Amino acid sequence: MVHRKKGRKLKRTASHRSALLSNLSIALILNKRIRTTEAKAKELRTVIEPLVSKAKKALKYMDTAPEKNVHLRREARKFLNNKEALTILFDEIGLKVGDRPGGYTRVLKTGNRYGDGARTAIIEFVDYNFIKAKEEPVKDADDKGTAEAKKTSEKKAPKKEGKLKEGKAKEKKAGAESKEEKKPKTKKTTKKKSEES
Repeated sequence: MVHRKKGRKLKRTASHRSALLSNLSIALILNKRIRTTEAKAKELRTVIEPLVSKAKKALKYMDTAPEKNVHLRREARKFLNNKEALTILFDEIGLKVGDRPGGYTRVLKTGNRYGDGARTAIIEFVDYNFIKAKEEPVKDADDKGTAEAKKTSEKKAPKKEGKLKEGKAKEKKAGAESKEEKKPKTKKTTKKKSEES
């Protein structure tokens, strides 16, 4: 039996390991999904899940006992060291989790890394949906309506392009004028200095 061997050392000292997990948890809170090695992702779960539970508890205490809410925020701040991540955790993620009784994150294995062959994984919050729905084309009942829409879009497009081209040309002229203005000023100042001396 293997007793008292909980957790992974990740080939780091204790301080380096805690800093790594703190930075990974900040990145996960800010981005809602990160790609890392499988071992780091599994170890990150043991750190981020209790933080989310604290955020969920803090919402319950917000009205009844605000001092407990502040205490929970301070406890989380000991580990996170990032104000933005702390506010997102307690204000956004805590609300989103709602009545979920644990299991706030999932680890998806993504195969081996090309460079060193390390097993990689994606860790993400369960309550955030990352699948983007494909945009469906708008269907009109009349074919005439679509033909008219195409004509109007074609008419509008060249005008916009013309305006853009004119705007770019004006910017180029303005840039060239400013360069020309700068050059003579430097020459005049040098001539004046030589005349004065």
